[in-house]
Amino acid sequence: MRIVLSGGCGFIGSAVVRHLIHKTEHSVLNVDCMTYAASPEAVAEVASSSSYRHVPANILDAPAMKHVFETYQPDAVMHLAAESHVDRSIDGPGVFMQSNVIGTYTLLETAHTYWKGLDAARQKAFRFHHISTDEVFGHLGAGDPPFTETTPYDPRSPYSASKAASDHIVRAWHHTYGLPTFVTNTTNNYGIWHFPEKLIPLATINAIEGKNLPVYGTGENIRDWLFVEDHAEALVRAIEHGQPGETYAIGARQPRTNLQVVKTICAVLDELAPDPKGPRERLIQFVNDRPGHDFRYEIDPTHAEQALGWKARHDFETGIRRTVQWYLENRAWWEGIRAQRYTGQRLGTQA
Repeated sequence: MRIVLSGGCGFIGSAVVRHLIHKTEHSVLNVDCMTYAASPEAVAEVASSSSYRHVPANILDAPAMKHVFETYQPDAVMHLAAESHVDRSIDGPGVFMQSNVIGTYTLLETAHTYWKGLDAARQKAFRFHHISTDEVFGHLGAGDPPFTETTPYDPRSPYSASKAASDHIVRAWHHTYGLPTFVTNTTNNYGIWHFPEKLIPLATINAIEGKNLPVYGTGENIRDWLFVEDHAEALVRAIEHGQPGETYAIGARQPRTNLQVVKTICAVLDELAPDPKGPRERLIQFVNDRPGHDFRYEIDPTHAEQALGWKARHDFETGIRRTVQWYLENRAWWEGIRAQRYTGQRLGTQA
C-alpha cells in the first residue's frame, strides 16, 4: 500500500512512520511542513529506506497537495497533521482554525479529486483516515461512563472545536460524495520524541533538571493515557482494515489524575537517576488552572479492539518507565529544543 501521511515528523505521526517502515510492507510519503513541533530526528532511522520519502509541504497549499497525489499515486491517506496543544490554542486560536479546519478541507478535496480519477477497483480500496482526539466529546464527570464512538460532540477549547469541525467535514465528504473516509479518536498519547510542551515531557525534563513541576489547579483532572507506539500500531491496523463511514475510539484503559502522573514520573526518575537533593516530589508546584479546563477524558476502546484486532500492549507504569528512560538517554534532543524553540514557559493563560 502506498500511503500519503500528513504530519509525519510530529509526535504521533513519526511513530506511525517508524511502525510502517519497520513492521509492514507499506511505503510512505510524509507530507510535513516542519512547524515548531516537528522533529526530523524522529524519522532519521527510516530516512534512508526506499519505502520512505519526505515532502516539506503544507497541507494548506492546494497546488502542492495536487502535485503530491498526482506524482505519488497513493492507495490511502493518513491525516495526522494538526496543531494540537490546547494551551497554544487558547493563546492563539487562528492557526488552529487554519491548519486543522482549512488544512483538512484542502487535503480532503485534493484526495476527493484524485479519487474520482481512479478506476473502480482502486476507488473501492482507497481510504482516507482522519486521526482525531477524544477532546471533541467535551468532558466527563467523575461517575460518567467513558466516551464511545456514539458520544455526542461537545468541544470546549479552540483546539477541540477545530478538531470537531474537521471530523464533521471528513464524515460529510463520505456521506455526500462517497469518498471512503473514516475517523479515529484517541486519548492522550505519551512516549518518545514528544515535544516538551505537554504534561509528561515537560514534567520529565523539568524533574531531570531539578526545576519546578507545574500542576494545574489541584491536579485532580483525569486523562486516559495511551503509549504512542501502541497508538501507532492501532492506526496502521485501521488503515489496513478500517471501513468507510466508521469511527474507532482508541484507548488503553489507563486513566490517571495529572497529579498521579507527575508523582509517577518523580518516582521513576528517583529510581533511575537519584537526585542528591532528595525525592523529586518536592518540586511539585500547583499553579492557576487552565481556562475552561476539562475535568476528565476516558475512552472505552471495545469497538476498536474488536474491529481492528488490536489492544494496547503497555500499561501506564511500563510505558512511563520507557518514556522517562528515553528522555534521560536523549538529552541532546530536548536540550536543543529548550535552547532554541521552547524554554518550558507557561502557555494558555489568555482568558
